[in-house]
Amino acid sequence: MLNIIIEPTLLLGGIFAIFMIFLYLIRFINPNLSTDWDIFIITLGLVYSSILIVHGWRLDPILLFSQILITFITISFCWVLIRQREIIRKLIEKF
Repeated sequence: MLNIIIEPTLLLGGIFAIFMIFLYLIRFINPNLSTDWDIFIITLGLVYSSILIVHGWRLDPILLFSQILITFITISFCWVLIRQREIIRKLIEKF
């Protein structure tokens, strides 16, 4: 049985899924910034977000808080990694 209830976990899972889809679209928008490893990370992120959407109603408030922290740490880490890739590509093209 699937219990999908409108709670903060639905919003959190949706935000994470949208971010993973955006990360996948970077592969087509700017292929220089993507690697083959990104597909694996995107797949894991979409599985994680689907688990949050379907089974998120079971989370206690402290577990929800930990999932929020994990989500934002992952998003910020991906953001920094993409920016570093862009800087490295510009430096390689410069020399």
